[in-house]
Amino acid sequence: MTYVIGVDTGGTFTDGFLASTEGVLVSAKAHSTPPDFSRGFINVLGELANNVGSSVEELLSQTDYIVHGTTSTLNAVVTGDVARVGFLTTRGHADSIRIMNLEGRYAGLDPSAVQNISRTNKPAPLVPHRDVIEIDERIDHKGAVIVPLDEKGVRAAVRRLRDDGVRAIAVSLLWAFRNPMHERRIRELIQEEAPELYVALSHETSPRIREYTRSATTIINTQVGPVLKGYLTPLEEELRAKKFEGSLLIMQGSGGCVQAADAPKHAVSTLGSVLTGGVIGCLRLAERLGHKNIISTDMGGTTFLVGLVRDGKPSTTTTTVLHQHQINTAMVDVRTIGAGGGAIAWIDGGGNLRVGPRSAGARPGPVCYGEGGQEPTVTDADLVLGIINGDNFLGGRKKLSKELAAEAIRTRIAEPLGLTVEQGAAAIYAIQNAQTADLVRSVVVNGGHDPRDFVLYSFGGAGPVHAVNYSADLGVSEVVVPLGSTAAVFSAYGLASSDIVLTAEMSDPGNFPIDPATLNGNFEKLEAELAERLVQQRLRFAKVVYEREAELRYTMQMAEVTTPVPGGPLGEAEIAGIGASFEELYERIYGKGAGFSDAGLQIITYRVRAIGILPIRADLAAHDSANADPTPSAIRKVFLDTRKGWQDTKIYDYRSLGAGSKLSGPAVVETPTTTVALPEGFAGVVDAYGNLAIRVAEQG
Repeated sequence: MTYVIGVDTGGTFTDGFLASTEGVLVSAKAHSTPPDFSRGFINVLGELANNVGSSVEELLSQTDYIVHGTTSTLNAVVTGDVARVGFLTTRGHADSIRIMNLEGRYAGLDPSAVQNISRTNKPAPLVPHRDVIEIDERIDHKGAVIVPLDEKGVRAAVRRLRDDGVRAIAVSLLWAFRNPMHERRIRELIQEEAPELYVALSHETSPRIREYTRSATTIINTQVGPVLKGYLTPLEEELRAKKFEGSLLIMQGSGGCVQAADAPKHAVSTLGSVLTGGVIGCLRLAERLGHKNIISTDMGGTTFLVGLVRDGKPSTTTTTVLHQHQINTAMVDVRTIGAGGGAIAWIDGGGNLRVGPRSAGARPGPVCYGEGGQEPTVTDADLVLGIINGDNFLGGRKKLSKELAAEAIRTRIAEPLGLTVEQGAAAIYAIQNAQTADLVRSVVVNGGHDPRDFVLYSFGGAGPVHAVNYSADLGVSEVVVPLGSTAAVFSAYGLASSDIVLTAEMSDPGNFPIDPATLNGNFEKLEAELAERLVQQRLRFAKVVYEREAELRYTMQMAEVTTPVPGGPLGEAEIAGIGASFEELYERIYGKGAGFSDAGLQIITYRVRAIGILPIRADLAAHDSANADPTPSAIRKVFLDTRKGWQDTKIYDYRSLGAGSKLSGPAVVETPTTTVALPEGFAGVVDAYGNLAIRVAEQG
């Protein structure tokens, strides 16, 4: 038997999902273990091994590959716990990362913040001025050498930075994406002078036009590369010691994975690692269910994540913003807020009840865990309201204290607001539902989409508890909760279902119509680069697929629209079709009549993705049919709707349900790792794969 495993590290829980070539599907959860998240990784492997009746060593010896969604790089950036970096750039350009093309005054801010000029400030430069050194060299926009590289000056700069204590060096020279010879030589010189230092070159990290974003991307890659290597190297060594001979793969923000040995070189691509597994899981499940448009919602212990799948493709972005620094890295477009089950409820200075963004995390966790937490959380409110069964948390492995939760809500929330404990818990529940609904609405509606065209998938440990409430006002056609082995570990299922995805890009600005030889030559160069990198992954692929795209704009514009490009040799007719596709996309985004063909078109950047489809696919098994009218295991008072209050509610054990089982609210379905709340007025049916599909109940 051969296994594939997905491990998703969250702020509160680490989730594991295992699939075998013989159809075995197993899931597990373990507490995350900050600051050393590798402990939670190993612990969840132990839980998976227990669930299949083997030792960790026996399980790992039969595992072909493990796909890991890690928070290590994102946590490093958010907390500032990154490597100290020296920055080498062309003479006269040291202040580019300070000037930031003025982007630092608005990148990542909402309109009201941008307009508040008196309070809008640029962030601190990514590298302090003392660690920036200018190098004598110059290559022009055509790639011609104007000023030779001062190798003696480079050696002196490297020695000074090394002696000052930097751990890594970022190199970003003007026009290096046109001709990288000086950057390559600088790396050779660094390796001669200080071989222990991590090095990143801009033409490899971000070969796009625009100096500031290319430099910022390279610097952040250099900051987190040593962090990722420091996390992965001992983890892989421990796995090898436990008889793992397969491949450790790391999820990237783009929605595909890469070999762990290759990941630190492209560390910036892993910043969205832990955010994308759920969206990939939605894609895989949608292939079975026939859904094309999906709202992916993942509520864990710390965060609430929302992503979109449209026409069978995830919504992606080619740039992202971190602390107001814009960087070039392809990512699945996932929005997040601090509104997970561990979100802390608190009262602000104006006497208003707030929920999040602070989280109780894995330690101490919600008050009901009994591990020292003092501030009430969403999970505490859900327990007090009877939605969560304190005796069934994590399949009964952890008992929750309703008394501790109620006391925390009483002292911290209810009494200060003049409410009963139940009213305080209901207020927390209502605010949580409202703010998660706001995020879903902003992603879907503000993105120009009609929610009625979408199915909403809800997963994560806390998602199914709140899904019907945060989707009720949107008008989505259906809510799907993946049950059974994937309910609370659906992101880990997505990881185990993912493929290798590598991206190569280059900027080569030109006016339409582009010479076919230039267009074909650029794409062929990128595809050859990716073919070589695929070989370096040392994996068997069932198939390799190449996807092309280009960034186009109207002449003199400053922003581009990503436009699909067909494969194979391209002639004048195909090039004209690319231009037509751009204009169609432009009007879809900005409105009919917004385009201006008379300005002419420009192509700026070429991009290719290579998708290496892995031979073992974690798939959902079909469930046996069961009674269409299942018998509840209990009836208890539960608060599911602020308008209805406490109601006698049917409680179902998921294990008693099968394909065709029908439920009507008010009802609660308990699984070992999550709870599904079904308020009055909603009905659910279990499909052939064990997913609960929820719709508004038919009247009459």
